Amino acid sequence: MVWGIKLKFNSLKTRVLIWFGTISFVVLALFSLSFNYFLDKSINNNIKSKLEFLAHKYEDHIATQNIGIAIIKDGKIKIKNSDFTLQNFQHYLHQKKHFFILEHTQDDDYIDALYIEKIGTKKIMVFQKDIDNKIENFQDILLFLIPILLLIFIFLASKMLDKILLPINKLINATQDISVTKFTKSIEIPKEDDEIKELVTSFNAMIKRLQEGIESLDRFNSDVSHELKTPLTVIQGEIELLLRKRREPSEYENSLETIQTQSKQIEFIVKQLLLLTKYTQENIEDSFEECSLDSLLIGVIDKFQIQLQEKYIKLDIEVIEPIVMQANPVLMESIFSNIIDNAIKYTPDDKKISVLLYKDSKIHFIVKDEGIGIEKKYLSKITERFYRVDSSRNKKIDGFGLGLSIVKNSVLMHVGDIEIESDEGNGTIVKVIFKL
Repeated sequence: MVWGIKLKFNSLKTRVLIWFGTISFVVLALFSLSFNYFLDKSINNNIKSKLEFLAHKYEDHIATQNIGIAIIKDGKIKIKNSDFTLQNFQHYLHQKKHFFILEHTQDDDYIDALYIEKIGTKKIMVFQKDIDNKIENFQDILLFLIPILLLIFIFLASKMLDKILLPINKLINATQDISVTKFTKSIEIPKEDDEIKELVTSFNAMIKRLQEGIESLDRFNSDVSHELKTPLTVIQGEIELLLRKRREPSEYENSLETIQTQSKQIEFIVKQLLLLTKYTQENIEDSFEECSLDSLLIGVIDKFQIQLQEKYIKLDIEVIEPIVMQANPVLMESIFSNIIDNAIKYTPDDKKISVLLYKDSKIHFIVKDEGIGIEKKYLSKITERFYRVDSSRNKKIDGFGLGLSIVKNSVLMHVGDIEIESDEGNGTIVKVIFKL
């Protein structure tokens, strides 16, 4: 731990700080080396310029203190001042370089400098001893500053990471609290419009979708247990009755017919419920294809011919226009089928049902019947699952209250609207409207 920095092995923060620390160290080291190089070059150029100037003006500066000047001819010193103390000057006479930095043998912060200028047959040597080596001083300072700067950088980076990772830590805490029965927690959306905000927004949206999915699953389980209870109870009762003692063949036959009827009801309920829960707003468009609505509707009407004939109901097709739409064909057929089926069920014998399918700025599917109608107070509820208006009055009419619920759900999946108008005792009008 450095200055209160809490690190976990293999955590994102630790990895980022290690990378940041490594990069910072390399950058500081490169900066130090580069700065040393250019500072050293600058100092040496200044010294060289000074000594070069004195070499050209040696006659005026021969007596300059702290600067050694010697005039060399034929390899020997002809004239020098008292500050020229270089003993092995002949070592530098025949070298191509003009400027030399002479390091001291002892470990100190001083250097010597020598400049050689040839003027005619003479060579002028300008020698400066014990020059303060600022590079050495600066290197010592940097060696002390680099680790301090590195620690400061890591500390500041850690605090910055804590601020950046705060929403992610909240996200982690939120996910730890989530369970199948607990989807209430969401993350406060950060003010900054950045990637973290997008992540938190996506997480909250995911939680909402999961919550809706769980609620849908709970409703499905509740609906299944509620609706399957009656037919399963009847089947179990019939079986227990048959097992108590031997029966006449006709009794077995009647019980088997009852069991078969209840089994079909169970199958129908399960299919209807699965149709309600199979598709969602997120996956419905994947199932869309080009549908001929007029062909689907005509096919549905043909299926109800026997029921229409049994009740002597006239089905009046006012208009069916050719319409093609991107839709789920199963759900569209279910919309047509459930609405027409309801109209037939709740329309007395010798009455009329009218069907319209046309297009203007939108697509309209309308079914009008002369049935028993619905009280206005019930209109807002009839699209709820398993809701049946005054079931005691309609106990002779088969149904489970799923038809209009499936219609409403399917219409909404296709971004449509459903409108129901009814006059008790005179009939009902169901309008389904889709946008083009």
